[in-house]
Amino acid sequence: MPPVARNDPAVPRDEELRQGIEMMFFAYRDFTAEPDAILTDYGFGRAHHRVIYFVGRYPDCSVSALLGILQITKQSLNRVLGQLVREGFIHQSRGQRDRRQRLLQLTRKGRELEATLTATQRARFARAYRAAGAEAVAGFRQVILGLMSSDVDRERFERTTA
Repeated sequence: MPPVARNDPAVPRDEELRQGIEMMFFAYRDFTAEPDAILTDYGFGRAHHRVIYFVGRYPDCSVSALLGILQITKQSLNRVLGQLVREGFIHQSRGQRDRRQRLLQLTRKGRELEATLTATQRARFARAYRAAGAEAVAGFRQVILGLMSSDVDRERFERTTA
C-alpha cells in the first residue's frame, strides 16, 4: 500500500480528531439537556429515558432484546424497568410462544412521556439536518455508523434504508 500524502483530506489530523471528540461531547450534552430537565420532574434519569425510548421504538420487545440494545447489566435494567412498571409507564406481558419471555410495551402514560422527551430531540435534529443539507446528512450518517462497534447495530440501520 503506498504511503498516504500528509495533506490528504481523507486522513484526518490529530487536531481534527480531537475536535470531533469534543464536538460529540458538546452535542450530546445539549442533545440530552432538555429531556434531562423533563425527566427530573419524574425523578428519572437518562437510563429511564433510554428504556422508555427503545420500548417505544420497538413495542413488544423482550427484556433480553432490550438488554442487547442497551448493553447494560440485567441488574441495572431491572432497577430502572421495575420503577417504570411500578409507576405505570411500562407494561410487561408474557410471550405467547415462550411464557418465560417478558414483552414490554409503553402504557398511555409512557407513550405521552416518550413523545414529550423525543419531541425536543426530533426538533433539534430537524433544525440541524435542514441547515446542513442532504449531502451533509448522508455524510453524518456514515460517520455515526462508522463510530458504532457492533455489526448488529449497523445492520439495523442498513435494513431501514434499503
